[in-house]
Amino acid sequence: MIRIGQGYDVHKLTENRELWICGIKIPHTHGLDGHSDADVAIHALCDALLGALALRDIGYHFPDTDPEYKGADSKKLLFHVVKLIREKGWEIGNVDITIIAQAPKFKDYIEIMRTTLAEVMATDTDRVSVKATTTEHLGFTGRKEGIAAMAVALLTKE
Repeated sequence: MIRIGQGYDVHKLTENRELWICGIKIPHTHGLDGHSDADVAIHALCDALLGALALRDIGYHFPDTDPEYKGADSKKLLFHVVKLIREKGWEIGNVDITIIAQAPKFKDYIEIMRTTLAEVMATDTDRVSVKATTTEHLGFTGRKEGIAAMAVALLTKE
């Protein structure tokens, strides 16, 4: 059996915040605004994994009204989601993430992002794809107002 889920997330860029993407701190002039560390890529990935099993969304499991998640490390949220999936008897087939941002450039960080996510999910790196693209200066990402991410996850069960 297989199940597919997709996720999407957006966060606004703001001053005086660190930029965390795929569990990696990226040097940049701005970070993402959010209740947790605002790791837009991990949030999209969590939604894709949860969506594959119709388990609602990341906001349901980790509400931004709960002070427990204030400043939370999104890798911990991802770990919890993967644990929930495995408790239901499913395994990760593969995941694919696309980061949408005009800046910064992510090419030098892609491999460490893949390795970090694979470690958190306790899966092989070759099951984790991370890509980045721009919008050619169009829209809010093109104006460097925010960063978006999309993710797709394939889950398998024997």
